[in-house]
Amino acid sequence: MAPKLVFVLPIVLLGWAFQAILRPPAAKLCGSPGGPPLTSPRIKLRDGRYLAYREDGVHKDKARAGYGESDPNPRRDVKSEALDIEELADQLELGQKFYVLGTSMGGYSVWGCLQYIPHRLAGAALVVPVINYWWPSFPAELSRQAFKKQVVPEQRTLWIAHNVPSLLYLWMTQKWLPSSAAAMHHPEIFSKHDMEVLQKMMAMPRTIVNKSRQQGTYESIHRDLLVAFGRWEFDPMNITNPFPQNEGSVHIWQGYEDRLVLVELQRYISKKLPWIKYHEVPEGGHMFMLVDGWTDRILKALLVGEEPSAV
Repeated sequence: MAPKLVFVLPIVLLGWAFQAILRPPAAKLCGSPGGPPLTSPRIKLRDGRYLAYREDGVHKDKARAGYGESDPNPRRDVKSEALDIEELADQLELGQKFYVLGTSMGGYSVWGCLQYIPHRLAGAALVVPVINYWWPSFPAELSRQAFKKQVVPEQRTLWIAHNVPSLLYLWMTQKWLPSSAAAMHHPEIFSKHDMEVLQKMMAMPRTIVNKSRQQGTYESIHRDLLVAFGRWEFDPMNITNPFPQNEGSVHIWQGYEDRLVLVELQRYISKKLPWIKYHEVPEGGHMFMLVDGWTDRILKALLVGEEPSAV
């Protein structure tokens, strides 16, 4: 028995070591000892988690809500995001119907709303929304060619997030090879227009503190990658029109020069879903909406149907 025990013990110890390496650290909950401070209003969800929000513009009786210092959800997926948004709207008494707008990674939350709570929507906008290369409706060759246009570190990261999600934390924290170019804001992922936008943004005074990673990168950046590029319960290109009587509208906004979200895939989605109003900005990159009045144009198109003449 002794030799067998001697053989088994290193395997068990090796297994424990790998578990320790692969397991991400616990999130630093806002308001907990050693965690970030609570500075935003929050609501308590049915499952006990707290969801934070921030109001912009006028009072909440007339405005839309956003996110803030929310408790992490270890079971977060596209559906849970939509249900959290619905509960937030109900607790803030925004009414039976409300608008949703998601930018970049926030796009998957809007797709979730269109799939799971379409009856609650007054309208929706997806601005340079991330695209999952493994959505079944994409022709294999189109998806493969688009995927190959991503920088190699990004290809590796998205492949791991989709195929071996348990290894994503290890991949994102190892130091031997570059991981996500997007998460690290590598210059190669930015178009010429994006670089111009970044220069303008750096020259502006900062009025809002970026708190996206304050509870840890795993429950923010990594979890977003796992949800956005994981295996979905539905294919967005099979969603039916939530506004068959034109009582609302859905918009996709895409920059032609975007290097993170590729225009050819967005065009394919818009053809599969002709009820979506597709807007393509000829010289826009991934960050076009941050300058030159684009935010106002996007909101006016969503809220009052005003079509921007520049698109």
